[in-house]
Amino acid sequence: MSRIQKTFAALTAQNKKGLVPFITAGDPAPALTVDLMHALVAGGADVIELGVPFSDPMADGPVIQRASERALVQGVTLVHVLEWVTEFRKTDNETPVVLMGYANPIERMGSEKFAADARAAGVDGVLIVDYPPEECEAFAALMRANGMDPIFLLAPTSTDERIEAVARVASGYLYYVSLRGVTGSAALDLDSVAQRIPLIKRHANLPVGVGFGIRDAQSARAIGELADAVVIGSRIVQLLEDTPREQAVEALRAFIAEIREALDR
Repeated sequence: MSRIQKTFAALTAQNKKGLVPFITAGDPAPALTVDLMHALVAGGADVIELGVPFSDPMADGPVIQRASERALVQGVTLVHVLEWVTEFRKTDNETPVVLMGYANPIERMGSEKFAADARAAGVDGVLIVDYPPEECEAFAALMRANGMDPIFLLAPTSTDERIEAVARVASGYLYYVSLRGVTGSAALDLDSVAQRIPLIKRHANLPVGVGFGIRDAQSARAIGELADAVVIGSRIVQLLEDTPREQAVEALRAFIAEIREALDR
């Protein structure tokens, strides 16, 4: 059983909902990344999604695009991201870490080397936005062979056939995109989420986390009543963009603690 699977099993046993925050590795400063990861855990995160900076994203809105640009300007690469996971693991061997990003950095490194290096670093899962399930069965198998869960996105437009295709190759959890659009969009259709989650569950025996459009304790709590986990990204990245660097770690911990309290209330 992977760390991700153990985490969700423990959450179910405690009748709790998962909190899965996202930060972009290297933003706002490379030296802060590991401290920010620990701040997420201190605030109550169950799984960390660590974004790998990429120059040409297709799912990320302007807030996360700017974060990637800031990290890339500072020279952040996939190698650095794996080094930070290694550093994080020196004092935290429990919290699952999922790398979220795009295919190009992995293709450039080579899938076999990436799998070996990610496993050695302590990565628990990968969510590669532009790896469709129909074309990455071998990659998903490689991840599982190295103890990592391949995680996939589902959208409001996903058909039954698409959900079934994802369910065949995914493990760990599924990430349901709550709206049509990019990260950071303000709209959040709770009725649609309430209808789609049971449909996904009929095809996939996996926890479902919901992201895109969750911005505060109120929206997180509303989603927590429908899904197994709440994923928050753009709001966190915006917080870090707006906060002086010397205050970033504590500001992040406090924000996550507020979301955690709302989910547990």
